[in-house]
This record gives sequence, C-alpha cells and structure tokens, in this order.
Amino acid sequence: MLSTSVLVLNRLYQPVHVTSVRRAIILLYRGAAKAVDEQYQTFDFESWAELAVAIHEESIGTSSRRLRVPRVILLQAYDHLPRAKVRFSRLNIYARDRNTCQYCGRTPARAELNLDHIVPRSRGGLTTWENVVCSCVPCNLKKGGRTPDEAHLKLLRFYSQWLPFLNTADLAYWNVELASE
Repeated sequence: MLSTSVLVLNRLYQPVHVTSVRRAIILLYRGAAKAVDEQYQTFDFESWAELAVAIHEESIGTSSRRLRVPRVILLQAYDHLPRAKVRFSRLNIYARDRNTCQYCGRTPARAELNLDHIVPRSRGGLTTWENVVCSCVPCNLKKGGRTPDEAHLKLLRFYSQWLPFLNTADLAYWNVELASE
C-alpha cells in the first residue's frame, strides 16, 4: 500500500507529478503538502489523521491509529507550471505504464500488449492520456466493450479521486517523464 500512487498538485491545483503513498505521508507530516479529499477540502497532517477510516477505505496502520491513504495532495509552496506536453503515442503509453498491463500487473512481451480505453469508445470514451492504458490481450478481451467495474477489473495505477484534477487538458499523464525508445 505504501508504494501505490498519489497524484501531486501544485498550489494552482494543476497535476505535476505522481508519487508514492509513503512520500505523500512524509510531505503531509512535514507540512509541505495538504491532503485533498473527494469534496476538494484540504487537510494538514493532524486533521487528516483525525478523520475516521471507513471500512471500505484504503488505510495504513501506525503505532497508534489507522490513517486514510491520501490519493491527491496539494503542495503548499510549489507553483511552477507542469512541463510541456509529451506526444500521445502507443510507445509513450507503453513507456508511461512501464510495459505493464494496468489490469493484471503482468509484463508480457510488447507484442502481447495493446491499448485499452478505460471508458470504451463505443460509450463516448476519448483517446486521451487519462482514458487509455496499456493492457495485455487476455485482459483486453475480458474487458471488451465494458468499463473496468462492469468487467470486474481494477486499474492498478489510477484512482477516481484523481479525475477532477485531470481535465486541465492532456498534461502528459500527470507529467510523468517517459523514457526514449
């Protein structure tokens, strides 16, 4: 759980990076960031730690309590704009997703990978950084023209709490640097 992803926003609420839960908790504890909840409320470490953890929510244990896992944090002193766009391409999607199926976590040969629209194109899904992920052929066939929830699949690196902050246009999948091929 500590190595899963957290979306990092600058002071202007623009996505600038993806970090681990471990790093996000450290930034919260040091006062360098605030957690952002589904209602866009911000919380410092103490107020975040005081929130009750519902049974269905992701959490981590400390020596004295359970702490909700933040999926979005807001940096307090960083207001730089994200870097320029990275070209949307099949190879850049593969690089962004580390040649890993975003449903099952397997890393098959590149010939066994393809791209999947999270919201299918038949349902109005767009071909954007936010809606396209790398998937293996078996998972893509299992998903078919359904959403991941309908197909009983879970995305490995994508969290619904990120969605409100991603419609600031294609910001190169939250500004993740891609390796050149």
